[in-house]
Parts: sequence; C-alpha cells; structure tokens
Amino acid sequence: MTFRGASAEAFEAAGRELETVISSATDPAKVGDDLFSVVAILRSEPSLRRVVTDVSLPAQAKSGLVRDILGGKVHDGALSVVVTAVERRWTAARDLADALEQLGVVAVVRSADDAGRLADELFGFDQLVTELPELRDALSDPARSIADKRTLVLSLLEGKALPATIRLVEQSLNGTHRTVGVALKEYQRVAAEVHGEGVATVRVAHPLSDAELQRLGDSLARQYGRPVHLNVVVSPEVIGGVRVEIGHDVIDGTVSSRLDEARRKLVG
Repeated sequence: MTFRGASAEAFEAAGRELETVISSATDPAKVGDDLFSVVAILRSEPSLRRVVTDVSLPAQAKSGLVRDILGGKVHDGALSVVVTAVERRWTAARDLADALEQLGVVAVVRSADDAGRLADELFGFDQLVTELPELRDALSDPARSIADKRTLVLSLLEGKALPATIRLVEQSLNGTHRTVGVALKEYQRVAAEVHGEGVATVRVAHPLSDAELQRLGDSLARQYGRPVHLNVVVSPEVIGGVRVEIGHDVIDGTVSSRLDEARRKLVG
C-alpha cells in the first residue's frame, strides 16, 4: 500500500514512532493487535474518523480525544503510535486507518522469531487459498461471520504455524483488501521490506535443489541490490526452465513461453 503527499509524511512519522516503541522492549505482537483494534474502530465509526483527520482541528485536540477514548484500553505503545498519526495531516481520511493497519502488520512481523518461516507460511496459505476453491469461497462468503472464518483458519493453522502467521491470516479476513489472497500478498511484501528483502515468485516444472535456489537467490540479489526471498511454485505447465516474478518485473525463461512465442511467429 503506497501513500502520497501529506499521508506519506504522516505514515513515515508514525512508522518512526512504532520503531521507537518496539526498540523499547515493548511486545510488538501486542502493539500490532491493538493497532488492528483501533483500525476496526476507525472503520466502524465514520464520525470519529472524520474528526481525527479534520485538518481544521488543532493537533492537540485530536490527540486529546484519542487519549480519552483509548487510554487504558490499548497498549501505551500502540496509543503513542495512534497519537503520532492523528496529529499529522492526511491526504484522505481513509489513509489513517490504512496506515495504522500497515503498521500493525509491521509490528506483528517484528514479533516473529523466524522471519523466513513467517514469509513461507504466509505464501503457503496464500497458495492453499488459490488452489482450493472451497476454502477460497468459505473465506470470501459474505454470509459467514468473521468469527466463523477465524474458527476455520484456526482449525487449519493452530499448532502448525507461527502465532504471527495466524494473526496476519486472521487480519486478512477483515475485508480491507479486495480478497484474502490480495491481503496475504501485501503482508508478504511488508514482511520482506521489514527485513530489507525483495520477494520473488519462482515458477518451475520441478522442485529446485538447495544449490539451485542458492544460485538463483544470489543472482537476483546482485541484480536488485538486496536479498530476495524466493517463493517457489511447482507448475507442470511450465514444462521446463524458470519464470521469476519480482515486483512489476517478469523474467520468463520457461519452455512453455518459448513454445508460445514460436506459435505466435508461425501464426503471424
């Protein structure tokens, strides 16, 4: 999620405050949970959202209101981040809740002991949703409550995935993003950025060996100037070769793409 203008500056300020909070030995998982709770309040109370983003009101008045409402109900660290955010100017009112949600994701990511495992688990659940239409339908069904969907998620992940993974998958159910899959991809991107990495989806016909993964990762790191986390998808339709998707870039060296190109030339 990208912010522009005043919202970008406000997001950076709130992000710096979050880093200060986490560096003070505060439990980042608790901060993340409470930021998600604040986001839910802002989205369910449009009048409150309008007040705390009203540029005509003094910053102290807005922060005082937030302290009155949230004081003693959320972690002091989370409250500090929210206060920093509402004291800033936002380009659009909706940006405040979106920014606090992204910072909540950052906090939850920071709570994970194993960053690589978290990234792999988020990707794995994303793939599960993609490959199982019945699961995708169950998680997107508007007739099912969020609580019911969370129960389903817990039945699949509890005892098998990191607490941070479960919390982020639960957050993906809240409808901020168009689909659960889109939310999970965004969380993967944020998780990688927190650790200074890029994210690449690698499509191959057969699993790659550890040595092949290492060579590919090293090559992409040199090309993009930072480590790259590899999410590998085994797709028989690839036939052979490798297709790499990283950001908006696509490096397609698959046999299937070359065959398609040959077909186009013959038809042309």
